[in-house]
Amino acid sequence: MLTILGFAMIATFLVLIMTKKMSPIAALVLIPALFCVAVGQGAQLGDYVIEGVGNLAPTAAMLMFAIVYFGVMIDVGLFDPIVRGILKFCQADPMRIVVGTALLAAIVSLDGDGSTTFMITVSAMYPLYKRLKMSLVVMTGVAATANGVMNTLPWGGPTARAATALKLDASEIFVPMIPALAMGLLAVFVLAYVLGIRERKRLGMLTLDEALAREPQPEPETVSAGTGTGTGGKDRLRKGTGASASGTGEVPGTSTGGTENEDGDDEELQGLDPDRSTLRPKLYWFNAGLTAALLTAMIMELMPIPVLFLLGAALALTVNFPHMPDQRARIAAHADNVLNVSGMVFAAAVFTGVLTGTGMVEHMADWVVGAVPDAMGPHMAIVTGLLSLPLTYFMSNDGFYFGVLPVLAEAGAAHGVSPLEIARASLAGQALHMSSPLVPAVYVLVGMAKVEFGDHTRFTVKWAVLTSLVVLAAGVLFGIM
Repeated sequence: MLTILGFAMIATFLVLIMTKKMSPIAALVLIPALFCVAVGQGAQLGDYVIEGVGNLAPTAAMLMFAIVYFGVMIDVGLFDPIVRGILKFCQADPMRIVVGTALLAAIVSLDGDGSTTFMITVSAMYPLYKRLKMSLVVMTGVAATANGVMNTLPWGGPTARAATALKLDASEIFVPMIPALAMGLLAVFVLAYVLGIRERKRLGMLTLDEALAREPQPEPETVSAGTGTGTGGKDRLRKGTGASASGTGEVPGTSTGGTENEDGDDEELQGLDPDRSTLRPKLYWFNAGLTAALLTAMIMELMPIPVLFLLGAALALTVNFPHMPDQRARIAAHADNVLNVSGMVFAAAVFTGVLTGTGMVEHMADWVVGAVPDAMGPHMAIVTGLLSLPLTYFMSNDGFYFGVLPVLAEAGAAHGVSPLEIARASLAGQALHMSSPLVPAVYVLVGMAKVEFGDHTRFTVKWAVLTSLVVLAAGVLFGIM
C-alpha cells in the first residue's frame, strides 16, 4: 500500500505543477500532507516535517548566502569578462547563444555546485535571451542537462556517495567513466545546436549591434512546453527580413516613443551595463582571488559549504560596500531570489520528510528492486543504469546511493557483476536528476530565469532522459559497465 501511495503522491505532485493547477510551493506542502493523513500517519506529520526541515536547513542556508555572494560578485563586475566573451562568440546568433549556454554551464560546473553554476549561467545569458526574445526554457533545459552530466565529478556528490556506499575508491569509479561522460557532454552540445537552429529559424539572425540597439521584449505571459515560445506569435521575426510576422513592417521590440518599454525591461540588461554604479574595478583581483579561494575550499572540504558562503558573503559585502546603506541596498536587491529559493527548499522539506518518514521511499525502492527478473542478473549494471533515471529523479541522491545502490550491488555480485560496474552505471541518471523537484538548485535556475517549474519540467525531462541514455549506452559500448 505504501508503495502505491508513494508513486501516487509523486504522480499527483508532478501533474499538478505541470498543468499549473498549483504552485510548486503549495504542491510541495499540501500534497504530502494529504497523503500523510491518507496512510494514517497524520499525527506524525509535524515530526516528519521538522526532520525534513532539519535535513535541508544547511542546504537552504548555503543557497541563501551563495545567492548573496554571487549576486554581489555579479554586481561588482567579476563575471563581466565572461559575459563579454560569450557575447563575442554568440554574435546575436540564437544557435551560438544556446551552444554558448551549454559551454558556460559545463565550464562553471567544474566547481561541483549546481547552484553556483545556475546563478552564473543565468546572470550571463539571461540578458541575451530576453533581448532576442528567445525561449527561456531552452536556456534552463540546456543548463540543467549540462550541469547534470558534469555533476558526476568526484567532488560533485554522486560519485563520492557511490564510493562511500560501496566502499570503493572514487577515482576507480570516475576515471573509467570519462569516455562515457564525454559522450554525454557531446550529446548536450548536439542538443544545444539543434535547439539553437530551431530558435534561429524562429527568430532569424541579427548582428550584435542590431540586437543591442533593440528595446528588450516584455515577459511572455505563458511559455509553450513544446517550443518555449511566448504567446505573442505575431511579434516573431521572419528570418533575415527584420520584419514582423504580422506583415506590418515593424521590428518587434522597437519603441515608437521614449527609450524604455512599459515593463521597464531595460533594467534586465544591467548585468551588461559597463557604467553601473556597483562596479568595483579596483577590487577585481581581490574578488577573483576571494572566489577562487572559496571554490578551492569547497573542493577541498576545508569547512561546510554553508559556512564558507556565509563567511564569503560577509567579506564580499564588507570590502566592496563598506557603507551600511550600500550593503542594505545590495542585500535588498537579491532578497527576492533568496526568499523564493529558500522558501522552495523548506517546502521541499515537507515532501521529502513525509516521503521518508512514512516509509514510502523504502517500500518503493524495495518494490523496484524486487521487480527485476532473475534472468537480468548478469546484466545488473545495465539494470542499475536504467533504474538510476527514475529513482534519482524521484528520490534524493542520498536515498538512492545509500539506500538502493547497495541492494543492487548485492544482486549484481550474486551474478558475478563487479560493484565497480554497478557504481559507474549508477551515475548515468544524473543528467535527469538535476531537474528533479527534489534538487534545491533547480529552483535557483527557474527562479532567476523567471520560468515556471512545470514548463521547465515538460521541456527538459525528455532531453535529459535522452542524454542519460547516451551516457549509459556509451558505457556499455566502451566496456566500462
